Amino acid sequence: MVTDFNTLKEQIHRTCINRINLDTFFKLSPTEQERELFRIIEEELAHHRLPMNAWERKNFFKGIYDEALGYGPLEPLLQDERVTDILVNGPHQVYVERNGKLELTRVTFADNDHLRKIIDKIVMQVGRRIDESSPMVDARLPDGSRVNAIIPPLAIDGPALSIRKFRRDPLQLPELIANKSLTPEMAEVLKAAVRARLNIVISGGTGSGKTTLLNLLSGFIPNTERIVTIEDAAELQLRQEHVVRLETRPPNLEGRGEVTQRDLVKNTLRMRPDRIVVGEVRAAEALDMLQAMNTGHDGSLTTIHANSPRDALTRIETMVAMAGLDIPTKALRHYISSAIGLVLQQNRLSDGTRKLVSIQEITGMEGDVITLQELFKFEQTGVDDNRRVKGRFVCLGVRPKFAEKCRAYGIPLASTLFDPTKVHEV
Repeated sequence: MVTDFNTLKEQIHRTCINRINLDTFFKLSPTEQERELFRIIEEELAHHRLPMNAWERKNFFKGIYDEALGYGPLEPLLQDERVTDILVNGPHQVYVERNGKLELTRVTFADNDHLRKIIDKIVMQVGRRIDESSPMVDARLPDGSRVNAIIPPLAIDGPALSIRKFRRDPLQLPELIANKSLTPEMAEVLKAAVRARLNIVISGGTGSGKTTLLNLLSGFIPNTERIVTIEDAAELQLRQEHVVRLETRPPNLEGRGEVTQRDLVKNTLRMRPDRIVVGEVRAAEALDMLQAMNTGHDGSLTTIHANSPRDALTRIETMVAMAGLDIPTKALRHYISSAIGLVLQQNRLSDGTRKLVSIQEITGMEGDVITLQELFKFEQTGVDDNRRVKGRFVCLGVRPKFAEKCRAYGIPLASTLFDPTKVHEV
């Protein structure tokens, strides 16, 4: 009898995998797969005469099942709806983010090889590869969760894995209002702006909620329009019927076959889109995105990493320069100001909450400077005894220039939406 529990578990796991006929196993339904695997485990436990009570047997089965058909020790974390990020810093240190706060878990892997097997399983499912010649990879799980993995020699202390989870049901507008991420007035203005086909850029830092807000805004697009989405790793969850989803492709083993976001944006223009949604602009595709916005493809949506609306515009300038075109600064800024209608700033605050802290309209140019006017903002006033952020949403009392465009689309904006005396305390 094998006395070491973990050694026995690993031995039975290997035996189960060896006994499974993969050609027929994956043709079975999930219930039949579970029944067949449990039958094999029962036979192995009986063979080793391992005494277990009902609770131990249940947990033993669960561990083997997760290892064989799921993602091993990560499976309970992936099933936990409260977890939004899983951060694996080597085999013996796994952090998660719950409610905006990082916490260390008791989850561990047996060793670096065990962790590497899980990474390989994730990567192989999406046709990517990770090895010494290509030690970094972006991938996604079947539920859309985004995965980044990096292995030695780049990761000095062993393989590292980061998983950004996405809710099975994206947050809807009532939930965001209830969570005080934005106000009803802000939501009404954004809904009108999307339906009136304004080009909108969502700015924010990592994990600030940009994709959640982008999903929300895309929900305001009428179901009658054709939407084409472009992403590095597909994570948008659009509910409309007429959606074409495009995803970039990395180079193959010979370094060929790469398809970039810029390639996809160019191709999208030939696909007769009513709306173009780019998950995030990072490089030269910013130029093609601006060209699309300026040539009849209005109503486009995208996100960008930046700390403020003004920084977002500066980043767009920098990314256009990556395209290698020598465009005069004033001409480029005019191009940007005529293409983009709204810049939304989404922030993650010190208590982990995520809020839409600013809505700014681009109104044109003054000399060489793009002019912005702020419509709504969140003012932080302090923190309470539990370190939760206190503040208020305020309206600046400015009626936007795009109000006329909204009226032309039959979506009048009530003057009460811009009442500066209406304050929402948080």
